[in-house]
Amino acid sequence: MRVVIAEDNILLSNGLELLLTAKGFHVAAITQDVPGFVAAVTEHRPDVTIVDVRLPPTFRDEGIHAAIHARRRHPGLPVLVLSQYVEQQYAGELISDGRGGVGYLLKDRVSRVSEFIDALRRVAAGGTVMDPEVIGQLLTRPAHDPIAALTPREREVLALMAEGKGNATIAARLVITDNAVHKHIGNIFAKLGLSPTDSGHRRVLAVLTYLSRH
Repeated sequence: MRVVIAEDNILLSNGLELLLTAKGFHVAAITQDVPGFVAAVTEHRPDVTIVDVRLPPTFRDEGIHAAIHARRRHPGLPVLVLSQYVEQQYAGELISDGRGGVGYLLKDRVSRVSEFIDALRRVAAGGTVMDPEVIGQLLTRPAHDPIAALTPREREVLALMAEGKGNATIAARLVITDNAVHKHIGNIFAKLGLSPTDSGHRRVLAVLTYLSRH
């Protein structure tokens, strides 16, 4: 599985390369800026990319801009954002394009290598992986937003859905029954206007709908 990394911290990028190589990935390129990342994606057509939010020259939001630009040029390009920061506006745009293959993890909260590798593989396969802290910030919406109709419990269920948790895991986390989880998810779908006839994964569509509402 080919990987392109956009990370200006040499120690971190080299560490990622060693880790990924040991886990059977092929690191096709490591870049430190936006032009280098876009060029590497075009050249290597990676199976997944890892991108930091803040890259040279201004160290503000260049990385996530690069990810959005690359996905426009290469629709469906899997992107795992790995950063110390949550860039709300552009992260929402990245996640809500409806194509999947997106993750957003915070560096300081990645506690186990196995979880990181699993997240990377899920993103490469077209899944959506989100750190709960990222979800908490991205899902903050004004009071007039239709999402405000969700109950606190439904918001908890939706956040766990966004992490890719199954019904049984959600039930265990929230100490409720599987039937209760099923009911909450049904309510979420209804309140977000997701018809049973909608194509695709409604669990992902629910999260994307939530993130795309303003």
